[in-house]
Amino acid sequence: MHSDTIPVRKGEELDLTRLQEYLQKKFPQMPNVPLGIAQFSAGRSNLTYQLKAGSWEAVLRRPPLGPVAPKAHDMGREFRVLKALRPFFTPAPEVLLFEEDPSVIGAPFFLMERKHGIVLDTAFPPGVEPTKETCRRISGIMVDRLVELHAIPYEKTELLSMSKPDGFLERQVNGWIERYLRAKTDEIPEAEPLIHYLRDHIPPQQGAAVIHYDYKLNNAMFNEDFSEMTGLFDWEMATIGDPLADLGAALSYWTEKDDPDLIKNGLGEPSVTTLDGFMTRREFVEAYAKKSGRDVSNIDYYLIFGYFKLAGICQQIYYRYKRGQTQDQRFAHFGNVVRSLIRHAVEVAERV
Repeated sequence: MHSDTIPVRKGEELDLTRLQEYLQKKFPQMPNVPLGIAQFSAGRSNLTYQLKAGSWEAVLRRPPLGPVAPKAHDMGREFRVLKALRPFFTPAPEVLLFEEDPSVIGAPFFLMERKHGIVLDTAFPPGVEPTKETCRRISGIMVDRLVELHAIPYEKTELLSMSKPDGFLERQVNGWIERYLRAKTDEIPEAEPLIHYLRDHIPPQQGAAVIHYDYKLNNAMFNEDFSEMTGLFDWEMATIGDPLADLGAALSYWTEKDDPDLIKNGLGEPSVTTLDGFMTRREFVEAYAKKSGRDVSNIDYYLIFGYFKLAGICQQIYYRYKRGQTQDQRFAHFGNVVRSLIRHAVEVAERV
């Protein structure tokens, strides 16, 4: 079985003695054996750990180290989102507890169930030879689950009290422009015209839906034969908002083999979505439109904004790296990633 965890990265360790004492009070059924810990290697934002004591296991999520942006990495909110959605959407993990007191591990955190399966990122697990049919099936499941998520009766969930669906897109566009400008480190000439384009072309919002807003392949987990999605993770940005903004964000992560190298390889190796058999972004949009019944005629705008938002996320991470708030060397080249995403967004806007 392909492992999705690594030994805990240097500087990101937890106080295991303290944590074990805490957990044994909360989970009396937990075997009294030393607590094992590993870290999930995917993800560049919140820190996620696998905890294991005998047959008992759980996943712990906490904010990143160092100063964090206001309102970002809100563990209590993500816990409440998962709790609200779990009855409607089984790939969402079941949550076990939320702890606000930072004295246990140095920050608020929550625990959720440990799901098992295959998470795809830049390669299939050793020994798995992907066929075109497998790649096509995975693409279809990604579309289907997004449509299913957007069809949840959000009025019946607690998310409604945590979200402001009206004016969502306008707030998002202006909010991400502000975040990008606050975290700016390098002069990128194309950024200014792109910002003007985004502000001047905001399409009218078509209804509201539960959105994940970080919907990408390496946040999903599949069973052994890739016939179903068994888990969907990283719900930090989930809210009720414009479903096409969710689709646009998903498309900005969904790379194709004809994309520029810097887009495909910006965060490391290219995604498996560049392999033969995976849907193109256009096919993904068409399948989504057919299954959801939504009008996707403005999807190019949402994709352009998706690239800009991704650039903003990378810029915030790069800003923390440049300021010495994180020493993680994976972020050293993020300035180039930001530049290539902005240039690519401008190229798409020019084609439109």
